[in-house]
Amino acid sequence: MPEITLPDGSKRVFDHPVTVADVAADIGPGLAKATLAGKVDGELVDASTVIDKDAELAIVTDRDEDALELIRHDAAHVMAQAVQELFPGTQVTIGPAIEDGFYYDFAREEAFTPDDLKKIEDRMREIVGRDLPIEREVWDREEAKKVFADLGEHYKVEIIDAIPEGEPVSIYRQGDWFDVCRGPHLPSTGRLPKAFKLMKLAGAYWRGDANNEMLQRIYGTAWRNKKELKAYLHRLEEAEKRDHRKIGKALDLFHTQEEAPGMVFWHDKGWQIYLTIQDYVRGKLREHGYQEVHTPEIIDRSLWEKSGHWDKFGDMIFTTHSEHRDYAIKPMNCPAHVQIYNHGLRSYRDLPLRLAEFGSCHRNEPSGTLHGIMRVRNFVQDDAHIFCTEDQILSEVSAFIDLLFEVYRDFGFEEVLIKLSTRPEKRVGSDELWDKAEKSLEDALNHKNLEWELQPGEGAFYGPKIEFSLKDCLGRVWQLGTIQLDFSMPERLGAHYIAEDNSKQVPVMLHRAILGSLERFIGILIEHYAGALPVWLSPVQAMVMNITDKQAGYVKEVAEKLKKQGFRVQMDLRNEKIGFKIREHTLQRIPYLLVVGDREMENGAVAVRQRGGEDLGAMPLDDFIARLQDDLKNRA
Repeated sequence: MPEITLPDGSKRVFDHPVTVADVAADIGPGLAKATLAGKVDGELVDASTVIDKDAELAIVTDRDEDALELIRHDAAHVMAQAVQELFPGTQVTIGPAIEDGFYYDFAREEAFTPDDLKKIEDRMREIVGRDLPIEREVWDREEAKKVFADLGEHYKVEIIDAIPEGEPVSIYRQGDWFDVCRGPHLPSTGRLPKAFKLMKLAGAYWRGDANNEMLQRIYGTAWRNKKELKAYLHRLEEAEKRDHRKIGKALDLFHTQEEAPGMVFWHDKGWQIYLTIQDYVRGKLREHGYQEVHTPEIIDRSLWEKSGHWDKFGDMIFTTHSEHRDYAIKPMNCPAHVQIYNHGLRSYRDLPLRLAEFGSCHRNEPSGTLHGIMRVRNFVQDDAHIFCTEDQILSEVSAFIDLLFEVYRDFGFEEVLIKLSTRPEKRVGSDELWDKAEKSLEDALNHKNLEWELQPGEGAFYGPKIEFSLKDCLGRVWQLGTIQLDFSMPERLGAHYIAEDNSKQVPVMLHRAILGSLERFIGILIEHYAGALPVWLSPVQAMVMNITDKQAGYVKEVAEKLKKQGFRVQMDLRNEKIGFKIREHTLQRIPYLLVVGDREMENGAVAVRQRGGEDLGAMPLDDFIARLQDDLKNRA
């Protein structure tokens, strides 16, 4: 007699096994009609799943966030069915739900076209209209392989072969179409909202391996209703307008080119943003007791083998050769910082030792993943490593979290998402060390009373980590900051200190970054602010313009006075109408436009306009200086 505990704490007892749908019907006909699936003891399951023992159950309807995963997974299956109905002979491979949507990879000799997407989408709506029951079946492994092999679906045979022995081979059927899938799914295709859209075509290697066949991937998005779909498409339009590559070109900030793929050519204005951010971070590091260091970009292969990076990164490492020696162009800074730590005898009195570096790193990212300045092959991190004792872990992680939140607030980000990533399958170090490391980070988060989410298996190969992500103005999540606890690398590279009892001990190493890649962070800032950066970050903070040649001398005087105050100012003395100048510099997202006519020149004033169009009127130059100083002080 299963006893079912519902989210409100109420219980229902049955004298026989029941399905999720049965429990919903027992509660009421309205809920039965709305039920899409269930969560049994926290696991998302089909509405047809049988419960034969005591369990906690939450009924999933389209009001629940969990419904999105079901909807997107079903949309992938409906798309695959539509493709195979329209294009017989096409093989289906893998089709998961992903953030904001879904995709399916297909093997087909002829390439899909954008026109095909419209046909597929129309057929999907037709399949939804058929309201086909979606049913789970469990097949014998060899029988399943034979069925798919007879259909010419050799990718599905590979998928079945990869299912661990002892696990069931589950098949989901909708009408005459079926697929290998773990589920769960909606009760029928008719429960799939018609709030979906196919978005784009792409290439994808089978199982993500460049040595395998190239498949055709179709991406789509799916939502709980048309209102959510419309809002998502609007966000995409806004993201397109805010594309950092377009804005970077329009504002003359940077460029990339084929001769240096994944490398950034910074122009003067973009480099000014870069230096401003770097100087800001440098000042924060000094305040928090960091020493700034600089290490070589090319280091002998043997160091990377000792650290474990050579095996971990493999083809991602750029290499060079000289005088019968192999060198790596450093993909990260940590092993080099251990070398600085090791240069001299360390005592417990020297700890914690905080070493920071704006280290230039290179990684051989696949060309297909490169994206403006967001995903590059050469980048600089606001990287640092803290060498400390085990007793200092809590205080050091806590201090880092305080610093991180302070920095994010200064850049205008208030919402921070936190995840704790634990040991991956491929790792170095004993389970005992991992137990200790994971508990240390968990204790630090709980000590700060922060909300966080667990990410099992997502830690670095040398230790667990806390990841910090920001939400931008479009609701997009960007993972930036991290602190990683490492008991292994210091020992592998021979780091030690003399403890208070004169014993030799291995220090704990905390790998940490706040912004991550400066290139990527600048790209995020550009898109978040649509190029209209806060005054303190703007490469040009004020543009001084004359109305006629008569005011040219005063314009130069104003600009010179502002520059002496440390402001980034330019002049526009062109023989153009003032309206033309204002429009042009507004498009350049310059925070303040200072217009000078005869009256302003006579009164030692400037007429001030903001880039948003607000006219602040004429004010004495000293008053404007005070306003600009206040903006910079408050990081406006």
